[in-house]
Amino acid sequence: MADDAGLVIGLVGPLPPPNGGMAMQTLQLARLLRAEGVHVELEPTNAPYSPAWVARTWGLRAVFRLLPYLYRIWRLAGRVPVIHVMANSGWSWQLFAAPVVWIGALRRTPIIVNYRGGEAREYLERSRRFIAPTLRRASRLVVPSGFLHDVFRDFGFCAEIVPNIIDFELFSPSDSVNEQQRGFCLVITRNLETIYGLETAIRAIKIVVTAHPDVQLKIAGSGPLEQSLKSLVSELGLEGHVTFLGRLERDQVVALYREADGMLNPSRVDNMPNSVLEALACQLAVVSTNVGGVPYIVEDGATALLVPPDDPEAMARSICSLIEEPALCQRIACAGRASVQQYSWQRVGTKWIQLYRQLAVAR
Repeated sequence: MADDAGLVIGLVGPLPPPNGGMAMQTLQLARLLRAEGVHVELEPTNAPYSPAWVARTWGLRAVFRLLPYLYRIWRLAGRVPVIHVMANSGWSWQLFAAPVVWIGALRRTPIIVNYRGGEAREYLERSRRFIAPTLRRASRLVVPSGFLHDVFRDFGFCAEIVPNIIDFELFSPSDSVNEQQRGFCLVITRNLETIYGLETAIRAIKIVVTAHPDVQLKIAGSGPLEQSLKSLVSELGLEGHVTFLGRLERDQVVALYREADGMLNPSRVDNMPNSVLEALACQLAVVSTNVGGVPYIVEDGATALLVPPDDPEAMARSICSLIEEPALCQRIACAGRASVQQYSWQRVGTKWIQLYRQLAVAR
């Protein structure tokens, strides 16, 4: 990629913590663009509250975060030739993405709306009349997957696809086999929230252990369902099979993947989950629900095994097939690794930089 010194952009989005998909993509994009010589002015949507005690009062904290945010976006739109805003559904759209578009329109600064999130169809069905005027004022609508492209097309919006980025220097297969590992090890790296369906995976493990008593499931993540999920594990007698690791840093996630045999993604709602892409990059065999955008990024039986949501029996059957057919497990893992090469920075970064240049020149 050519040196892009002189190119300036504003990037607006959440930053870790927590290490959610959109936050990690924002941080990673900023880092990679700067390595190419692009000057990135980064504006977080989740900046710490000042003073800190405001965070304990919902209404007050919204005011204390929103007003300074709007002021910073107004100034940003006057300094940079183009702004790239990470967007999602619900309050995230209304509070953080929509104001960027309207401020950009007032200041005649091109705005790229980079829309993410597996609940886009439901949100558009409920709120299209409120979202449409804002989207019409955006310079470009960009989505990371064919799934979201099709969703927006169904509602009359034209979107471009620029996929997520995988850091292949970090997410790569292990060079050696862990000789001390016992049993077949599965991992989940999702927040402990209702939409991610972790209870389905836990119930699937309960079925699998009857045939394969040495199977292990390690869950990396935190969230409001932690205690209820731990109670379910205790209720099912799976304390020796399911381990909760809490929230891990990225290098710890990589180490976890490299020690595992497979990855489970039991989501009820999904778009283009980074956790699945990164597991594929680490050459893990993936068993996922076939929801949202997942079938757009993997092929059932070729690069992953797909099952219906909320179906622990189907998930258990797929897990057993990986355990009982090592050749199938290896074939899917290798094919999955090959399939994600399209998400390299060399390919994705070129698309972003070309788009920034076009809009900066147009301005």
